[in-house]
Amino acid sequence: MPNPAPEQGAVDAFLAQVAATPARRSGRGAGRDRRGRLVFALDATMSRQPTWDRACQIQGDLFAETDAIGGLDVKLIFFRGMGECKASRWAADGATLSAWMTRVAVRGGPTQIGRVLDRVDREARDAPVDAVVYVGDCCEEDPDRLCAKAARLAARGTPLFMFHEGGNPLAGQVFRELARLTGGGYAPFDPSSPAQLRSLLRAAAVYAAGGVTALSDRAGGYGADAVKLLEQIR
Repeated sequence: MPNPAPEQGAVDAFLAQVAATPARRSGRGAGRDRRGRLVFALDATMSRQPTWDRACQIQGDLFAETDAIGGLDVKLIFFRGMGECKASRWAADGATLSAWMTRVAVRGGPTQIGRVLDRVDREARDAPVDAVVYVGDCCEEDPDRLCAKAARLAARGTPLFMFHEGGNPLAGQVFRELARLTGGGYAPFDPSSPAQLRSLLRAAAVYAAGGVTALSDRAGGYGADAVKLLEQIR
């Protein structure tokens, strides 16, 4: 039997490490007195204009939902154009995050999910990142490379919540696998339904601030999609 390719060997090594690493499930458990940290990652290529505008309008819910369970700091990461991938500072309130988002204009270009995952990995080396929310509609990158990067995040206890706009089947397959590898969740959503995206973002924010216990307490009020997320991360 031929030896596995180097890339596959790296993926297998990461998966073995992940299997030996306890997954984060308890959230704000004993000894945790810090605010939750969530990375809000968005595809800002040209096809994403309507959803970018919608996310700008509802991002304040990330903070409003979590104040009672310890609060939340959010970092925005987005990519657009030919090779542009940028990150904001950490924001502790909706007004600050909204001001950053409204200054961003979408531009055509390929997806850069790998660069987003690399940036999250660097952030998680300095301090825990409790959840990553990614909102996008397609994937134009090598799935195996993305899985290797996701496995690094899994080893750090950083789950990916992959929110999939539209019905691109390849993107759906990749997004599901990234969520599965990291112990996060995958959810498709209808781009014409801002209420659905709002519910998903609120559920992910509550998880980042308070873990699975907080989400269990509130998921029923966020609708069926939030309940499905909860079932995945359990």
